[in-house]
Amino acid sequence: MKYREILLEQLKLLPYFNKETISQIGKQYGLKSTTVDSYISRSLARKDIIPLKNGFYISADFYHKNKSDISYSFYLANVLRPPSYVSSWAALQYYNLVTEMIQAVTSVTLKITKTYATKAGSFEYHSIKKELFSDFSLVKGKFDFFLASPSKALFDLLYFKTRQFRGVKQEAVEALIHELRIDIDEMDKKERGKLYAMIKEYITP
Repeated sequence: MKYREILLEQLKLLPYFNKETISQIGKQYGLKSTTVDSYISRSLARKDIIPLKNGFYISADFYHKNKSDISYSFYLANVLRPPSYVSSWAALQYYNLVTEMIQAVTSVTLKITKTYATKAGSFEYHSIKKELFSDFSLVKGKFDFFLASPSKALFDLLYFKTRQFRGVKQEAVEALIHELRIDIDEMDKKERGKLYAMIKEYITP
């Protein structure tokens, strides 16, 4: 077995990797650091690995084995743009508060707004101020990820949809929730209370 194949077998075990990972593993099999870029280019051409963003990759084998696991997509979302947490539409779907299938994993970050369109999915990030980067927790499992609470997920969605609730009144919020077909009645009563308490700080009386 050639070093290329041996190295790929090692990469298949990882949920993601970068150029440095390839370099470190490759040294064990005699891959020179000067040929890492060549190895990556050839692997991309053969579709053995999938690019996520500059310098970040996953093996096609690992992806196809885990692509149906939503926790893997959420895990990748956290990895691609830290610090961030999954929120808005993606989190609401996770909590079964929306019925439509969501095409992109939506997250909130302290960094600038950005989207990564990859063969492993689309990942959207919305920038938020530090004091609102809150009310999320670590969901542990096969793949760990940070996820907004139900109330914060809906708050974030409305916050960006209304451009920070500028000039928005309470009745307009209710109408927007209905228009977006969000099943808020299925949200825990305590979570609904938290949602309206957060919104109250922004809406026009």
